[in-house]
Amino acid sequence: MEEIGRPVFGEDFGTAFYKFGPIWIGKIPDMIENRAYFPKISKAVERIRGYVAKEVVVGPEVVEYLESKADLSRLVYPMRNGVIERRDERGWRAAKELLRYSLLKHAPDKPGSFSGFYAVTALAAQAPTYMYEKFFQLHEEINKEEGLIVKALTIIPQPLAVAIAEKATVCTVLEAGHGNTQITPISKDVISGALIPLNRGGSDSDRISAQILKDLGYSDLAKEEKFVRLFKEAAGLVPRDLDKAISWAKENPNALVSSFQIPQTAVKIEMEDKGWLRFLIGEFYFDPRHEIFESYYSRGFSPPKDTLVAGEVIRGDVDLGEAIRISVSKTPVEIQPQLLKSVILSGGAFYWKVPPGLENIAVDSPTKIKLLLDRIGIKSEPKMVSDPQYSVWRGAIVYGYYLAEDYKWDWRQMEGWYYF
Repeated sequence: MEEIGRPVFGEDFGTAFYKFGPIWIGKIPDMIENRAYFPKISKAVERIRGYVAKEVVVGPEVVEYLESKADLSRLVYPMRNGVIERRDERGWRAAKELLRYSLLKHAPDKPGSFSGFYAVTALAAQAPTYMYEKFFQLHEEINKEEGLIVKALTIIPQPLAVAIAEKATVCTVLEAGHGNTQITPISKDVISGALIPLNRGGSDSDRISAQILKDLGYSDLAKEEKFVRLFKEAAGLVPRDLDKAISWAKENPNALVSSFQIPQTAVKIEMEDKGWLRFLIGEFYFDPRHEIFESYYSRGFSPPKDTLVAGEVIRGDVDLGEAIRISVSKTPVEIQPQLLKSVILSGGAFYWKVPPGLENIAVDSPTKIKLLLDRIGIKSEPKMVSDPQYSVWRGAIVYGYYLAEDYKWDWRQMEGWYYF
C-alpha cells in the first residue's frame, strides 16, 4: 500500500453486478451480483442444524440460502434501473451489506499506517440527490459498526468515470448495463440536461431470448434467468442489417450454427431451421422498433418502457442511433460535432461477438451504432472501451487517486471528499 500511495477503493454499483476493490488489486476488480437475500430460518432449524441466522446475505453465500422458486421474493436486486427508491428499506439494506462485504474483504488485517480507504462510489448518472446522501450515511454507519474503514468518500456518475478511464474530455458515453442504458453527453462534466437514462439494457436481450426459447419449445428453461442469459451469450448475434441477415440465413441454412450445448449445463438447444432467430436477440437491444417485433408485441410481449426526461417522453423502443441524436440535440450547438465525433460504448450490454465467417452478416456494437447513426445522416466512429465490464471501476480509481485531498464535498458542485 505504501508504494501505491493513496488507498483508493472503487465501488461500482451496476444494475446487475457490483464491482469493487482497492487500487492495489490490479486491473480486474472483484465482482458479485448486485443482490441480497433475506432468508427465513426458524429458531428450531437454527439450533438443530447449527445455522447462524442472518437477516441479510450477499455475495457467493446467497446460493447456499436460496429456497424454492416461489420464495424468490426474498431475493432483492436493489438497482434494477440504477436507482433505489427513497423508502425502499430492503433495497438500502442490501446496498449496505454489499458495501460492508466488499470493504471488510479488503480492509488490511494489520492496519499499520492504514487510516482508512478513500472510497469512490460510482452511481447511475440519473441517481437523485437523496441517493448521494444515503450512501454517505451507509458508509458512516459501517464505520461505526466495524471501526474506521473509510476515511473519506466521494461519488461519481458512472459515465463520467468511463470518460476519465478513456481520457476523453468532450464525448458522448453510452454506459449499458443490465437494466438501463445511460446516454450521457460530457463536456468536462456530465451535461445533466441532455442525459437520457433509456429503460433498455441487457435484460431486454434476455427477455427476447426467453421468448425465443418458449417458441422453440423450451418453456421450462425460459423461466430460469441464468440459463436464459447463457443461451443469449451463446446464440445471440447483432445483424449488420436484420432483413438481409434473415434472408441470408434462410437461404443458407447450413451456414449458420443452430445447435447449442449451453455452457455450465447439460442442456442442448436445437433451433433446427430457426437459426435466423439468433439475429433477433441482438437487434432487439439496438432497435426494438423494427417491424419484425410487432408480431411479438401482438402476442403480449412488451416493448421496453418509455422514459420521462424533463417532461419529454422518450420512447422505450427508439433505436440507439436516434436516442443519441435526441440526447446530443439538447446540448449547445457548437459542441455537438465533438460530442457526435467521440461516442464511447461501455458496459456488459455491448459485449457482442462476431463468429469467424459471419463478418459480412454480423457486427460488433461500435459498428452497429455507426450504422444506426449513418441511417440518420450522422457520421461517427464509435469505439468500445477495452474492457466494458470494468471501465467504470477503473475510472473511479483514477478519479479517487487524483482528486485533491483538501477538496471537501461541495453539494452545489456534487464533488469533493466527504470526510468521516
